[in-house]
Amino acid sequence: MRKIFKIIVWTLLVCVLAAAGMAGAAIYYDRKVPNFTGRFDVYVYPGMDLTEVCDSVIASGKVKRPSSLQRALKFQGVESMKPGHYVLDGHSTSIYAARMFKMGWQTPVQLRLSGSIRTRSSLAAKIAAQMMVGREELEAAFSDANTLRHYGVDTVSFFTMVLPDSYEMYWTASVEEIMDRLKKEHDDYWDEERIGLARKQGLSELEVATLASIVDGETKYEPEMPRIAGVYLNRLRTGMKLQADPTVAFIFGYRLNRILKKHLAADSPYNTYRNFGLPPGPISCPPKACLEAVLHPEEHAYLYFCADPSFNGSHLFAKTYNEHLSNARAFQKALTARAKSK
Repeated sequence: MRKIFKIIVWTLLVCVLAAAGMAGAAIYYDRKVPNFTGRFDVYVYPGMDLTEVCDSVIASGKVKRPSSLQRALKFQGVESMKPGHYVLDGHSTSIYAARMFKMGWQTPVQLRLSGSIRTRSSLAAKIAAQMMVGREELEAAFSDANTLRHYGVDTVSFFTMVLPDSYEMYWTASVEEIMDRLKKEHDDYWDEERIGLARKQGLSELEVATLASIVDGETKYEPEMPRIAGVYLNRLRTGMKLQADPTVAFIFGYRLNRILKKHLAADSPYNTYRNFGLPPGPISCPPKACLEAVLHPEEHAYLYFCADPSFNGSHLFAKTYNEHLSNARAFQKALTARAKSK
């Protein structure tokens, strides 16, 4: 009887030790051993519950031991997750992941504002595609007089405070936080040196942004931007109309495939074929390269330019109207030949 009792005791002891060993191993693996393969971005939207997020992480196929993650979440008492953008990688343990979700340790995202941004609506769409905030909420703020007044702009001058660039922000940033960041970047850019350069050209900040938006509409070829800026500054200084096609395209909501003579008669303060001087405000969101082109224009005597007939994206420049007509005819001839060859 005593022998049987000893066997039972030893058996129970072995089971307890085995269980303790397994528990210890589990704790070790949960706390010390990475449980993920490679980088994995987790986006937690408002209203998502713990099970939904956990299932999506496991479904990614980058979790080595799903039971370890589930155990760590339970151990940390994670019952809900704060909305945000979280990153797991090959160094992340299950306990780290659980604590990250519980404490809301977000990883910032890169908000990239690049490419053509011609309207407040397109800007809102570009931001909403990268952030948690909704497009309609952004559009409303970009058009609200009181909101814009707080940032020192209005619907006409709004694009002066938006600098296309890459901004590191939390994915959950609010509309106010996004606009605060745009304003800060604007204020940092417009330092005393650049304000001085604008005055040297006889322009205000608004006028620099407006002319830069026209340059942006004329070319995407950066080396040529200062020369085109110089052409328009020469026209302004000699009292010529700017006669800039991009301003006409703006009037028609950028829906024209080709600008015709009838379009040049449009009655609008933005029509630089009818009105002298710059239009009331930017016709798009000018990139920094265009702003710099206006602040550092090429000094020359050119008053005209047209597209190069080789269609390489550059332009031919002219000092006289007759020279410009010759360049324009060469381009039209090349354009006609190109159309016939298709």
